[in-house]
Amino acid sequence: MLGSTSEADDALQEAWIRLSRSNAGEIDNLEAWLVTVVGRVALNMLRSRKSRREEPLDAQHLPDPIVVERADGIDDPEHEALLSDSVGLALLVVLETLTPAERLAYVLHDMFSVPFEEIGAILERSPEAARQLASRARRRIRGAAPVPDADLTAQWEVVEAFLAAARDGDFDALLAVLDPDIVERVDTGSGTILEVRGAHNVARRALMAASQRAGLVGRPALINGAAGWVSVLGGELYAIAALTVQNGRVTTMDILLDPARLARLDLTGLFDS
Repeated sequence: MLGSTSEADDALQEAWIRLSRSNAGEIDNLEAWLVTVVGRVALNMLRSRKSRREEPLDAQHLPDPIVVERADGIDDPEHEALLSDSVGLALLVVLETLTPAERLAYVLHDMFSVPFEEIGAILERSPEAARQLASRARRRIRGAAPVPDADLTAQWEVVEAFLAAARDGDFDALLAVLDPDIVERVDTGSGTILEVRGAHNVARRALMAASQRAGLVGRPALINGAAGWVSVLGGELYAIAALTVQNGRVTTMDILLDPARLARLDLTGLFDS
């Protein structure tokens, strides 16, 4: 809903405070009550962003990435379920362009199967109005938010090929794993997203970064449930790259380079080896 781990924590904390002040024994459907409370808190947060002109992403900042160390053999069913429910960073970028009401209706219905009657109650609108909001959001997302290849092993192969090509300075090998129409978005923390389009331009930037920063090491990592990587320089986290791989090629690349936001991410021990 929010694309921000800190704001998500704040929303859950607010919901917990409201629950603690209520008589839980008098709540007939606790799950529905919590969905309503969290939904309204998130909606207020999104509306507050709009009023401060911080959103949508025209392009102010990338959403917070969720980073997990790569594991070749994940056999934990709960972990697999969490990964399958992850929302890719590219989709989160598109969600930032929706109105708060559209975003809430789409997320709750299409991702969590909440009935439109409940969504309408949260928005204080009719179920039909909630349905129309979700439909409008769906149309805006369709085609704008790429769906990655389902085979995570194949995604890893593309990531490793990209990192090897960048490390070896192999321009043609980079082009081989990049979609001709790839879109790269880079958040340096300046308040504006740098957008680069086209495989040749993205490949040149990758080679330049590798050549200009001696000691920069790219390490595969799960970013929002999809294959990506983190870059480490001098033992410090330098960048996080989230990818969308479609038909064996990278179609989007979202790179977080903001030192302040990277410093707030707790990746202790994940990439020390």
